[in-house]
Amino acid sequence: MACGPTTGNKNDQQQDTTTTADQRSIWSKEEANAWYEKQPWLVGCNFSPSTAINQLEMWQAESFDTTTINRELGWAADLGFNTVRVYLHDLVYEQDSTGFLGRMDTFLKLASAHHIKPLFVLFDSCWDPYPKLGKQRDPKPHVHNSGWVQSPGADVLKDSTQYPRLERYVKGVVSHFATDDRILGWDVWNEPNNPNTSSYGKVELKDKNERVLPLLQKTFVWARAVSPEQPLTSGLWDGGDWSDEASLSPIQKVQLEESDVLSFHNYEEPSSFENRIKQLQKYGKPLLCTEYMARPNKSTFEGTLPIAKQYKVAVYNWGFVDGKTQTIYAWDSWGKTYTAEPKVWFHDILRRNGKPYSEKEVAFIKSLTTKN
Repeated sequence: MACGPTTGNKNDQQQDTTTTADQRSIWSKEEANAWYEKQPWLVGCNFSPSTAINQLEMWQAESFDTTTINRELGWAADLGFNTVRVYLHDLVYEQDSTGFLGRMDTFLKLASAHHIKPLFVLFDSCWDPYPKLGKQRDPKPHVHNSGWVQSPGADVLKDSTQYPRLERYVKGVVSHFATDDRILGWDVWNEPNNPNTSSYGKVELKDKNERVLPLLQKTFVWARAVSPEQPLTSGLWDGGDWSDEASLSPIQKVQLEESDVLSFHNYEEPSSFENRIKQLQKYGKPLLCTEYMARPNKSTFEGTLPIAKQYKVAVYNWGFVDGKTQTIYAWDSWGKTYTAEPKVWFHDILRRNGKPYSEKEVAFIKSLTTKN
């Protein structure tokens, strides 16, 4: 179970925040591909236990649910998944760094027992911009991701005096596990230029991208400063032709230039997914699709997985077990009223009892992953 409370973050406050001369560099194409050649075809899901509405509820000591985590990771392994993408949160580290690192270690022990390697996400720009520690809200009935929170929140983005705290978080987490081969890699920032707060009725920062950009750059530097053996990445998700460098936004340029391996999101039809792969192949580095699969959008396992396996692109579908995140409902649930489970699930694969939403779909997944 979770480690007990500590007296605070004194060790982290004493941590040297300077960038050392011997920090590792961004991986070359050769280094990145050498690492990737050692990996199996990586296939998995974005993972949050069904009992957690967001990252805070997953990782806070009072609600860290090892029983559910272990059971559901076992179900993931049964599907042939060998990796999961998992979101962290800076506020939990600030509250109790020692306990948080201990819970991460517990999670890694459970994942390793199921032969699953996590890709950890450090920051996230999606949904509620005002996260708060403590008991989290109950889900809004039938609403997609009604309790997910950003990291760092809007108040932090407006206050650069909090950067040293974020630096301690990034360096503290990554350095603690820098040589841990149970970890696949570090996704330093999820959709950094996403302005969406759809279900919260809260005004997003108007200059959010301008505030995120320097912090995204710093986050890559901080993480590399502790020389992790695992790769760093941040995934593209929007915009036009990613192979056209002249059309890239400043944030997209940082994501491409600073990543050891390249990652992206795609919730569209198979032809779009394959086109994105071809655009990114220009850069010559391994590719990870860290979000996909929205059935009504024509992004499906049947359409995406065969293409991913053909190109040996790592893939993580969004959602796994229908739970408090309620991502069986579509994005339109922020404005459209649902009164019952949708006939076609948006995300997720299993019900809370472990039974598949679609037996045919699960059989298809296994037909590819068990031949990995």
